[in-house]
Amino acid sequence: MNTDDLIKQSRARFDHNVAKKVLKEKYLAKMIFVHNEGMFRAGPELASTLQACNGLETAVIIDLYENPVKINVAELIEINKQRWQEQMNAWLLEYEESRKKR
Repeated sequence: MNTDDLIKQSRARFDHNVAKKVLKEKYLAKMIFVHNEGMFRAGPELASTLQACNGLETAVIIDLYENPVKINVAELIEINKQRWQEQMNAWLLEYEESRKKR
């Protein structure tokens, strides 16, 4: 294998790693949403917090900006699940497309 081939392979790996980081930032940003005047990021952390409030109709939790927000627990659980799954599915599709290009 010559030097040019090695350089091309290392650039492809570097470009792939940069693309992965860009995808992650893109989809983490898309997971942010507003609920009852609070900003939340869909994901496992929010799901865990909401699970701790399971059985309650309303609860007060801290949003992304560390503000206490009164929320409807069942409604926020559903929004979190939906937003998380939507964005993870889109992220996976885009990731698989970028892997094929490599």
